[in-house]
Amino acid sequence: MDEIELLSGVLSKTGDLIEGVEPGQLRAPTPCEEYDVETLVDHLVGWLLLFEARCHGREYDADPARYRSGPDPAGEFRAAAAGLVAGWEKYGFDRELGVTGDAKLPAAMVLDMTLMEFTVHGWDLAVSTGRPVPFTEKEAADILTRAEATLPPQYRGEGMPFGNIVPVAGDAPAADRLAGFLGRDPARF
Repeated sequence: MDEIELLSGVLSKTGDLIEGVEPGQLRAPTPCEEYDVETLVDHLVGWLLLFEARCHGREYDADPARYRSGPDPAGEFRAAAAGLVAGWEKYGFDRELGVTGDAKLPAAMVLDMTLMEFTVHGWDLAVSTGRPVPFTEKEAADILTRAEATLPPQYRGEGMPFGNIVPVAGDAPAADRLAGFLGRDPARF
């Protein structure tokens, strides 16, 4: 699947999930124990703003973990998503980008990180709000392959950005296998 097509599809579906959050769901728990639904939505918007800025070579001085959405988080998300896709289309993948700190990473790795971030947190948001996970089998399988190639073991476990791998049946939907690879237990949701 083409990178732009894959990214556009994931971001569009994640935006739909954000738009579908009902006010009564904001305090609901999520698979990310430190986030309720509202905090997860803020996380999604804040990190997308960072990825969008960095894709265009702009600084992003705010802490995406402390970002708080305004009254239209889906609108904020969709605007940043359009900017991110436009940035990848304009500047391409043959370059290095900073995400956090001064370190530069290959653009393809940053794209893979972006896809993992918004697919797995989209999965989190879907299961937390009782909606179907919207990512196609093809999208999720592609992103799982990228995650397996991108995520080293030292980023897993207590105090790390990702949990340990949760075994998931090989015939489970690819989105559930991706969630398990990134430390979620689909059997709990």
